[in-house]
Amino acid sequence: MAKKLTDRVEAWRGRASIRYTMFLSFTASAIIAVFLTGITLYLRFSSQLNTAIQAENQMVMEQVEQSLSTYLRDMLGLADSCSYNVVKGRNVQNEDLTGELMLLYDTYSEYVDSIAVFDPQGNLVATAPAGLLSKDATPQEEPWFSCAVEKPENLHFSQPQVQHVFSNGGSYRWVVPLSSAVELTRGKSTQTGVLLIQLRYSALTELFSHVSLGSNGYVYLTDSDGCLLYHPFLQRMDGKQETAYRVLAEKGDGAYEEVIEGRRCAVLVRTAGYTGWRILGVVSQTGITFDSAREILLVLVIFSAFFLLLTVANFFLSRQLTDPIRQLEVSVRQVEGDGEALIYVGGALETRQLGESVQKMVWQMQCLAQEAAAEHEAKRKTELNALQAQINPHFLYNTLDIIVWMVENEQPTEAVRLVTALARFFRISLSGGRNVIPVRDELEHVRNYLVIQEMRYKNKFHYQIHAEEETLGLSTIKLMIQPIVENAICHGMEFMDETGLITIDAAIQDGDLVIAVKDNGLGMTEEQVARLLDPNAPPEAAPRAKKGSGVGLQNVQSRIRLYFGPGYGLTIESEPDLGTKVTFRLPAIPYGEMEDL
Repeated sequence: MAKKLTDRVEAWRGRASIRYTMFLSFTASAIIAVFLTGITLYLRFSSQLNTAIQAENQMVMEQVEQSLSTYLRDMLGLADSCSYNVVKGRNVQNEDLTGELMLLYDTYSEYVDSIAVFDPQGNLVATAPAGLLSKDATPQEEPWFSCAVEKPENLHFSQPQVQHVFSNGGSYRWVVPLSSAVELTRGKSTQTGVLLIQLRYSALTELFSHVSLGSNGYVYLTDSDGCLLYHPFLQRMDGKQETAYRVLAEKGDGAYEEVIEGRRCAVLVRTAGYTGWRILGVVSQTGITFDSAREILLVLVIFSAFFLLLTVANFFLSRQLTDPIRQLEVSVRQVEGDGEALIYVGGALETRQLGESVQKMVWQMQCLAQEAAAEHEAKRKTELNALQAQINPHFLYNTLDIIVWMVENEQPTEAVRLVTALARFFRISLSGGRNVIPVRDELEHVRNYLVIQEMRYKNKFHYQIHAEEETLGLSTIKLMIQPIVENAICHGMEFMDETGLITIDAAIQDGDLVIAVKDNGLGMTEEQVARLLDPNAPPEAAPRAKKGSGVGLQNVQSRIRLYFGPGYGLTIESEPDLGTKVTFRLPAIPYGEMEDL
């Protein structure tokens, strides 16, 4: 698996450009650096933020505890005032306590719903504000009554309930009963009565309703036994949930982590003085994260902007480093195309040194190419000179012998004709050292050659030369047709019984100059034709004339392509016993417009 991944990476690196590789590497490094830095800062920031939030929540809990303690102290003070200043020592048989209770009620009416005193049998002794017991009221059976009687030394807070002791005109107010035992004096006897202060539940909830622990944290209150006194979701809470919250209240003061309703929460526990009530703060850990989302978002925005700037910088840096290499590559490709481009030298030190090295190498290559071209030109000229020198001396000797024989046999006219043809033949062969001559001169040259050969072979063959007028002024290569005609005579007609015929035609076809040399000689097979133009064929593969110049077709083919390019040259068509046709195709260039190499 690792090897396959490595192979894929190597294959990708082989296809990727330097700029892309550098940009990707820089960007990947930047991403890793930003990611690691961001994670480190995030963890540190989160830790500090959580610590700060916990400290803030602890402070909020302390404030809530102080507010609740103040409230409870005031309510306990009210109970003491009622017990010791209003009830104790007063003969309830002769004195009315309502007025004094009313004064206390007015003072604490914001927190108190009613104040009442009951005798041991549950009969109402006094109440403020004035009111009547409800028809179904049985005070002596209420939990607050029994608690006060059973434990007269303590003050007792009961569970929140709907006020039902006094007639309320159909309204349903939630109250928290506060009860204690009081000493009632009736005549000369004393008895234990019960003081009931019904605290407004709304006043208690007001202490907690504005408390906020994060965005979704809350505070609730239980008594010392864990029974819920206040909870923001008390009315929609079932028994199972109440039990769970009561279990939390059993913990000592401090901070804990608990799972509440499927969420991981931090639970803060504090105990209020005087009563043992438990104040519990619940803060969802997701809430802490949510509260810090703005700060995290700000960090992400900063890092995103930094990453964007770094990416842009990486792009320009990679382009700055790779542009010189790309320009060097372009100039090298131009050298591959035409060999004359100027090599770019610039950029960083290494790139400049590379450009200078390539420039030196190109200069050396150009020098070698020029030397090779000069050697090739010298070789071509040597081959051309050899071609001219290869005209078989026997041809010249035989021609001179024929001239001597004609003179001796008193055939001066034929001798003059032969001498004239020979002179013109050599004059055009030399042609002032020029290699490019008009078609007119090339045809005249081969005509003189045919005149000599026809007289030499005593009318063994005939010839015909046809040329379109517009072809005569076009350019051709000297000594191009004569070797082909020579091969036609030596190879195609030497062993023929009937009279041979050589036809030379020059015409314009498809915008090119086409010259065809055709004979009715012995012909050749396809294999022999293929070997004639095969540069790799051994020397003995192509038959050579025992007589003639011995110049092969490959020589003519290479000279044509040297002058005119690979799109031009000669083709051979031949069949045994039917003859051979050699066709030259050259560009139609007027004589004088073509440079002589």
